[in-house]
Amino acid sequence: MESEREARSRRHRRIRKKVYGNPEKPRFSVFRSLNHIYAQIIDDSRGNTIVSASSLDREFTEQGHRGNVVAANKVGELIAKRAMEKGVKRVVFDRGGYLYHGRVKALADSARKAGLDF
Repeated sequence: MESEREARSRRHRRIRKKVYGNPEKPRFSVFRSLNHIYAQIIDDSRGNTIVSASSLDREFTEQGHRGNVVAANKVGELIAKRAMEKGVKRVVFDRGGYLYHGRVKALADSARKAGLDF
């Protein structure tokens, strides 16, 4: 019987075959743990992270939000703001093997609302 971690890993590998970030359209990667949510915008051609945000950032620890949908909304807004400052508007969304609902959907929707195009 396959564990949930192995199933997510298999889905993530399948997604990563198709999703690739380049300088014009970097990859918007999402990782969620039980307690927190993390997002990065990555240029895969050079292998570096352009911007990142997570629910561990100082803004969230002061407010008490951790890994819930409210925190995911704020992380989405924060990463979109940081990406705009770096000149990134268009990205390719990589849901990381997670189902597109709950915290992952909330993060993506708030990043779209804040100005990222994907």
